[in-house]
Amino acid sequence: MSIAFTFPGQGSQSVGMGKALADAFPVARAVFDEIDAALGQKLTAVIWDGPENDLTLTENAQPALMAVSLAAFRVLQDEAGLDLKKHASFVAGHSLGEYSALAASGALTIADTARLLRIRGRAMQAATPVGTGAMAALLGLDYEQAAAVAAEAAQGEVCQAANDNAPGQVVISGAKAAVERAVEIAKGKGAKRAILLPVSAPFHCALMQPAADAMAEALEKVAIAAPAVPLIANVLAQPISDSSEIRRRLVEQVTGTVRWRESVEYLAGAGVTKLVEVGSGKVLSGLVRRIASGVEAVSIGTPDDVAAFAPTLR
Repeated sequence: MSIAFTFPGQGSQSVGMGKALADAFPVARAVFDEIDAALGQKLTAVIWDGPENDLTLTENAQPALMAVSLAAFRVLQDEAGLDLKKHASFVAGHSLGEYSALAASGALTIADTARLLRIRGRAMQAATPVGTGAMAALLGLDYEQAAAVAAEAAQGEVCQAANDNAPGQVVISGAKAAVERAVEIAKGKGAKRAILLPVSAPFHCALMQPAADAMAEALEKVAIAAPAVPLIANVLAQPISDSSEIRRRLVEQVTGTVRWRESVEYLAGAGVTKLVEVGSGKVLSGLVRRIASGVEAVSIGTPDDVAAFAPTLR
């Protein structure tokens, strides 16, 4: 059996996530403490007590989701004897989850990852004035159809496919007026639904270039080691292990498409039979079932999940 470990992105957060892990396992509590220290902020209090509005702020949600993923991952290492080199073939993460994957694989330290995600969250939020950008989900269109709708709607403005999540589930991003045009065009092209999303900025499109520049600068100052197993890069849907390429692809990812459907298809084609989603929620597991029905999807975010999964590694 070949396993890949995957890590969720923004939208999977919920107040209280990870608290049961921290209460049950000192190694999980230590991860949260380490991230609080790295950020000089009691982010843990926001994660566990809210308010939800504070947790969903991009600058908080990104390191918070990483914290829960790494807490769960450390518990798997401590309680289940997880050894990535022995038990896994690949790691992957959806958008910010790529940073969680790199921290889990030893390419980045947890403290550096927390600080990078704080910079990333702030830079992505600041890249465009509030209200000038938008994102929309186009349901029932494949990637090529959705990209064509975005191109038709652009009319000189930015509008592009941001997330290719699963067959018939593509998210577009760009200037507000262009995305609104795309929603109407998509309805006329046979989309089952085309809906604006409640997001604070137009992520993964060219409008994020100021954030990409900020990440290029931040990543140059951080040591990146070779991961224990290859990372499936969002922008390539292919495995990478070279530290300089990881740095480059993380910068490209800010403005590029998250090619999640193709990433899962790659993993299935490479012989992966189980994808383990580590962290908050079950979004990625749901997508896996739509992309590769022959691949088992498992979610690990609670002590019960750990207890159920641990025997499978032995």
